[in-house]
Parts: sequence; C-alpha cells; structure tokens
Amino acid sequence: MTMTKKVAAVMLVVVMLAADGGGLEVWAACDVGQLAPCMGAITGGTPATAVCCSGLRAQQGCLCQFAKDPRYASYVNSPNARRTVVSCGISIPSCH
Repeated sequence: MTMTKKVAAVMLVVVMLAADGGGLEVWAACDVGQLAPCMGAITGGTPATAVCCSGLRAQQGCLCQFAKDPRYASYVNSPNARRTVVSCGISIPSCH
C-alpha cells in the first residue's frame, strides 16, 4: 500500500470510530481531510493534538459508517485508534 493510500485509509478509520451513522446524508457530510492531523496518533501512538481532536469531533457522525467497511475495519479497531478517540474525550460508539 502506498503512503498516500495508507494516509487516506487511516483518516477514514479515525472517522469510523466515533458515531452511529445514519444513511447516505452522513457520508455526504464526511470530510476525512479533517483527520489528517490524527495520523501520527493512529499509526504511531503519539498523543492526539487539539487539531486532531477537533477533527474527530467534527466527524463523529461518520465513524460507524466507515467502521462497517471491511477495507477500514482493521484500522478502526486498532488500539491506537481507540486510544486516540478516547483521549479526545469522545466515547467509542457501539456500531450496530
């Protein structure tokens, strides 16, 4: 996987962690670019920055939708991703 694809996948994964998503309107509102600041935290376990946490909060409604996608599930369920979400004060959702 190229670095660009890995970055995109990681950003999408972070989005998956924090919310119960609804229908297609949730997907339309998603902006994975807001999660780029979380890359170090997700892939390397560095502390989440304020900018990372802000992006996560803005994308909470997208997280379960991405979590349901098998292409991103391994990222979403990674210990670093979960720690990042929790460290930002966001509850990990129960995605059904």
